[in-house]
Amino acid sequence: MQTTADHLDLTPPRSGRWLGPVGLALIAHGILIIALTFGVQWEKDGEPVTVEAELWSRTPQQAAPRAVEPPPPPPQPTPAPTPAPAPKPAPAPAPPPPGPTQAEIATAQAKKKAEAEKKEREEEAKKVAAAKAAEKAATEKKAAAAEKAAAEKERQQKLAADKREQERKEAAEEKRLAQIREDQIKRMMGQAGASGGPQSTGTAQQSSGPTPGYAGRVAARIRPNVVFTDVAPGNPRAEVEVRTSPDGTITSRRLVKSSGNQDWDDAVLRAIDRTSSLPKDTNGTVPSSLVIGLRPLD
Repeated sequence: MQTTADHLDLTPPRSGRWLGPVGLALIAHGILIIALTFGVQWEKDGEPVTVEAELWSRTPQQAAPRAVEPPPPPPQPTPAPTPAPAPKPAPAPAPPPPGPTQAEIATAQAKKKAEAEKKEREEEAKKVAAAKAAEKAATEKKAAAAEKAAAEKERQQKLAADKREQERKEAAEEKRLAQIREDQIKRMMGQAGASGGPQSTGTAQQSSGPTPGYAGRVAARIRPNVVFTDVAPGNPRAEVEVRTSPDGTITSRRLVKSSGNQDWDDAVLRAIDRTSSLPKDTNGTVPSSLVIGLRPLD
């Protein structure tokens, strides 16, 4: 039984059940609105009721004036609509300007052509200036590179020259030291059998130069071969360098100082050619090279 009641309470009402209550509610609200409207209008239209009363008191008092409602403001007049402005008449089209004359056209064309030529000349001048500037920059760059290369070459040459000079100095120093060592060795080795005098400063065991009387012996060998019949004023001296082999055979001769007389010079050279060999010195040797001086009157 309880389950059936709960089921009925939770079931939604039928679709036509609300029409009656809604209609009654609308009618009641309409009657109420009409009653209120008439009641307010009656209170507004009726005259106010004046009530007077007399009061007795020790001190007479006067009542304050009754509040009077201000009259309602008069209704504002409705502003008249602003009339729309009359449309302005359209301006008359201006007459077309007169066309240019043939002279004006020719002048304008000439001016335009002149401006184009001027612009072309300016562009050409700019190109030439740019080319000159580029050429100048390239020339300066090339000159700078050449100068740099020349400076580098000069530096390298100077370094090479300094190196060669250093090497030459080192070689000369080494040669000098080697010569000193060799001279010392020869001096030490040749002191036992040396034949020089007490004042000799050489390093050889014996002197290699000719003895003082050897020059006279050589002149005595060559003099008989001289053939000279002319007269040589001043007794001039002719000097001839003679080279010989170890056995004294003359291998070559050369005039090193002329006497000033060509005939006497030739006579001396012929006499040496006739002399096949030179005599040996007291030590049994012949100098490999010596200078022989001869005069016509010696």
